[in-house]
Amino acid sequence: MDVIMLIKAFILGMVEGLTEFAPVSSTGHMIVVDDLWIQSKEVLGKYPANTFKVVIQLGSILAVVIVFRERFKDLLGYKHRTANKSSNLKLTHIMTGLIPAVILGLLFEDYIDEHLFSLNTVLAGLTIGAFLMIAADLFRPKIVTVENVDQITHKKALVIGLIQCLSLWPGFSRSGSTISGGVLLGLSYRAASDFTFIMAVPIMLGASSLSLMKNWMYFTPQFLPFLLVGFLSAFLFAYLSIHFFLKVINKIKLIPFAIYRLVLVAIIFLVFI
Repeated sequence: MDVIMLIKAFILGMVEGLTEFAPVSSTGHMIVVDDLWIQSKEVLGKYPANTFKVVIQLGSILAVVIVFRERFKDLLGYKHRTANKSSNLKLTHIMTGLIPAVILGLLFEDYIDEHLFSLNTVLAGLTIGAFLMIAADLFRPKIVTVENVDQITHKKALVIGLIQCLSLWPGFSRSGSTISGGVLLGLSYRAASDFTFIMAVPIMLGASSLSLMKNWMYFTPQFLPFLLVGFLSAFLFAYLSIHFFLKVINKIKLIPFAIYRLVLVAIIFLVFI
């Protein structure tokens, strides 16, 4: 495998890592960088590009697990916090938030794959999602009722899960929809972000695992370097991106990300359409 292929794997992993958990839609960026520039389907020939995308997504998932490792230990019962740091976030909160999207995803998976992964539908998702984020900033409750993720209720988790269903439309962004929904429900930006990232792990891991089982035969020595470079690149940039995002989200809020999405839509439209 030549160096050019490895460079492309690094770039795709970087794009995945930087955009998977920021509210800017990793799907929209992957279309620009991959389908409209690198064109990995042509590069890889008969090797399925979707399998590579699943692998780099696993790199991003690993980054979340490491960033929130103490929280996941609590959720799985491997660590007991002191009385001064009791955790009220339980697995039931996470499962409650996941149920709506999991059910709709299973029911409409084939339809989404066949009809919604086009450039026009992604641009629509990017645009509508941007306006949802702007609305969240402008119309959020004046009083924050949930300062940190330990204060979230099952009712709020369910409503956020229902709003997460919007992200089944490619380009809408899982984090964009759930953070916006959380903020509109009275969560602080940090609490909404924490819940979004934690909730993303099981649903992304489940979907990725199913895809890997279907395509396990493609993990050949010929393509392992390509997969490994992409995985490590996605992990590194996702790790940095998550730390940066959580540090600044309470200060800059969502409108700057919404503006970025609208600018991205304009660039894609002008350049490629």
